[in-house]
Amino acid sequence: MNSLILRWLFNTLALVLAALFIPGIKVAGIVPALFAALLLGVVNAVIRPIILVLTLPINLLTLGTFTLVINGLMLWMVSGLVRGFEVSGFGAAFFGALLLSLFSTLLSWKFSNT
Repeated sequence: MNSLILRWLFNTLALVLAALFIPGIKVAGIVPALFAALLLGVVNAVIRPIILVLTLPINLLTLGTFTLVINGLMLWMVSGLVRGFEVSGFGAAFFGALLLSLFSTLLSWKFSNT
């Protein structure tokens, strides 16, 4: 349980950091960032696998790089659902998702106990 909460906080921090570096991403405060990170986790756990299966032929043709597009679309979709979290377009969503995964991985790696 602590690991799940820690990962949620890492993703929240990564989301805030991505908003600092990508001009098209805006977070109005810590509460919208917490909700956006939570909803992004749920979307990535429930909807993303279905989308990945549906786009498997394109993903195979692009050797998996189409997954970056899917990650950007998931981030963009979450911005439409959370008040106080805005992504201005697909370009911002794409690069935001890229930075979000990078920051989240680095934070998890830096602060993991294993």
